[in-house]
Amino acid sequence: MKTIYVVSHTESEHHLSDLVGGWYDSELTEKGISDANAIAEILGSEGKVDTIFSSDLKRASTTAECISKIVYAPVIVNSSLREMSFGEAEGKEQTWLDKRIKPEDGDNRLDHRIVTGAETKREFAGRIFKYLDSIELPDCSVISTHSFAATYVIAWWVGMSLESVGYVNFGVKPGKITKLVEDDFFKNRAVAYLNQ
Repeated sequence: MKTIYVVSHTESEHHLSDLVGGWYDSELTEKGISDANAIAEILGSEGKVDTIFSSDLKRASTTAECISKIVYAPVIVNSSLREMSFGEAEGKEQTWLDKRIKPEDGDNRLDHRIVTGAETKREFAGRIFKYLDSIELPDCSVISTHSFAATYVIAWWVGMSLESVGYVNFGVKPGKITKLVEDDFFKNRAVAYLNQ
């Protein structure tokens, strides 16, 4: 059976400051590091992890490093696993974005840009899909990423087409584990659990 544990990074400084994350590169808080170590212990009890794939942003890569110290797996860092870029809003107060966000008109869910410089869902999901298509997944891996990015990892896993992802959001929370599995016989893929 092939298994992927998708880990959304734990509490980071931008959460406490109520700042827009995206590509804004904030550090984990003390609680975030403690929670990442707790996640690492859980994953260590699940069995052997072969490889950890991680976003290059500090909050996700630090989460990955905490896991690596417990499960003794190498970390491969790649910018393709980053959160959605929020363009000019990154690092600004969430209220700044809330006042300026442009709602989608109902017909343009994939190519809508919420603020200047932000990624569209097509760009965001497309880079995650492309990266995951390009790597060889071992029997058991961890993907350390971000809450919204985790949605597109899951969408890729279950074979959702890029044209279909405009409506999907699995509601992944920070500091949670989602387990994805593929059986050996039929090669069926499933979400074993979400947000544990």
